Amino acid sequence: MVELNLQNFTTAAPIPAPGFRKPLGNCLLEIGAITRSQLDQALSLQARQKAPLGEILVGEGHATRQDVLEALSTQSGWQIADLEQIPPMPGLCDLKPVEFWLEHNVIPWMRIGPLLLVATSRPDRFATVTAEMQDCDYAVLPVLAASHQIDRVIAKQFSRHLAEAAEARVDPAQSCRNWTAGSRIVPAVKTLGVLTLFALFPSVGLLVLLGVTVVTLVLFAVFRISGTLAYLHHNRRKQPNPTEAAVALRQPCVSIMVPLYKEREIVNPLVQRLQRLTYPKALLDVILVLEETDDVTRNALARVTLPSWIRIVEVPELNGLTTKPRAMNYALDFCRGDIVGVWDAEDAPQPDQIERVVAHFTQASPEVVCLQGGLDYYNPRTNWRSRCFTIEYNSWFRVILPGIARMGLVVPLGGTTFFFRRDKLVELGGWDAHNVTEDADLGVRLCRAGYRTEMVDSTTFEEANFRAWPWIKQRSRWLKGFMVTYLVHMRKPQELYNDLGAAKFFGLQAFFLGTLGQFLLAPVLWVFWLSTLGLANPMEHILPRQITSALIWMFLATEILSIGVGIIAVSARERRFLLPCVPTMFLYFPLGVVAGYKALWELVTNPFFWDKTQHGQASEDVPLA
Repeated sequence: MVELNLQNFTTAAPIPAPGFRKPLGNCLLEIGAITRSQLDQALSLQARQKAPLGEILVGEGHATRQDVLEALSTQSGWQIADLEQIPPMPGLCDLKPVEFWLEHNVIPWMRIGPLLLVATSRPDRFATVTAEMQDCDYAVLPVLAASHQIDRVIAKQFSRHLAEAAEARVDPAQSCRNWTAGSRIVPAVKTLGVLTLFALFPSVGLLVLLGVTVVTLVLFAVFRISGTLAYLHHNRRKQPNPTEAAVALRQPCVSIMVPLYKEREIVNPLVQRLQRLTYPKALLDVILVLEETDDVTRNALARVTLPSWIRIVEVPELNGLTTKPRAMNYALDFCRGDIVGVWDAEDAPQPDQIERVVAHFTQASPEVVCLQGGLDYYNPRTNWRSRCFTIEYNSWFRVILPGIARMGLVVPLGGTTFFFRRDKLVELGGWDAHNVTEDADLGVRLCRAGYRTEMVDSTTFEEANFRAWPWIKQRSRWLKGFMVTYLVHMRKPQELYNDLGAAKFFGLQAFFLGTLGQFLLAPVLWVFWLSTLGLANPMEHILPRQITSALIWMFLATEILSIGVGIIAVSARERRFLLPCVPTMFLYFPLGVVAGYKALWELVTNPFFWDKTQHGQASEDVPLA
């Protein structure tokens, strides 16, 4: 069947003689795909956008991709190949590594004697492909094909290779993938031995636990105070108008990955929120990343009409690992943008967010390779827990994180609404596919490589997890990931210190040990509140009364600090309704203790397990502006 169809392609003249080529716009006018006014508008936009004319016309809704493909065929004289009707010949992809086909978005399609027909969607870039394939012993001739068809063929031909690479992109020295069941036995036995000693010598054990608790509490308090003071000192330096700054350059293509897994309720709201974006659609490359076995999300997407700038990439199953970082590593190979960002399924970014990102990158120094946006919640009024969750996030993303970023410390990324220079993200090896808080780990690795993260003045709204058990599951995943990240990077503390320097090193200690300590060691603090209630305190027999009183005052001071940061965080007019809940935050965190010990148990028994959060359980109750 294939040999019969090949005769249809041998009559094409794939490479026209040098000379005048009719402009693509004129070709589209002749076939009636666009009007003159639409062409004039697209040509005007092309002066400011780093995109081919055809993409601009498709992005503006003036033409379809098939229209552009037919016009390119008319312009170049190249034959159009339908890779779905006539798949590429087996074995031809072995002529070059998969990285070559991905980089150029081409694929070898047919061999006819000494001729090799290579499918491309970009005739303007094919000269480079021809030059780099001179060692293949074939005369390379081009044919045209849709870019999404080329992507599908590459994904199918190199499925296993790309899936394996997605699991092992990060340097093994900075990855947790070598944490086998056997490697976890010795640390678990040592920990059990320490706990046994504490049980045999309870007074010593209590003093050790108290000492660790106080140290981590002080570290975290200093970390929070430093971030808050830095935030107040700079007082949110005014950002330039992003639109004006972006217009001054030829705007780049931006790829956004949106990992999805078993999302039934969120698909329609997600597409509606993405359509609010104001960045030029010709430069917007939104990739919905889903697992090959995820029929739930696939069926939900089948009922939605996706815009031309949104596409789907399916991640092949391999070894049973279905983590978000693995999926993003796989999709990273198919991203087309100079800048790569990540949003979660429930995210609602501000419409001009990408303009702000592009403007910030344009003005940032070269060592700034990542921008972290602010995160907030669109359903704070759902119940008391959603209010507290919103206060917590506002304290972190509006106050502390901007402060530590301005201080130049390690910025643990937030898992969503962060944007990378794509070449630097590839250089760093993407994400650790086995780490369930791949964002915090990436933030550490980019600092160790000598790069920096800055905050971008834009907010993405998410769904606050307002139900108790889902909140515990989500928080336990975060805490387990923090444990994993800390242990991985502290394998060789001296190397970490040399990479980061003193300030960043101790900032990292304060963040990770403080965050983990406030949950795992909270029961030690609770013991002291027994004294204030007139109950027996086990510490009374091993600590002088003066020290006990001093510790209680110190604990009260840290609570006052938390309240103060919370008040600053929600002092904006649209968040002032949360002020009455700030003093109740001490009642919000005890569930985190349950999450902390759940995380500790899973660290030993199942460190790579991804406890998924169900989205689409709450509606928006604040304006997403």
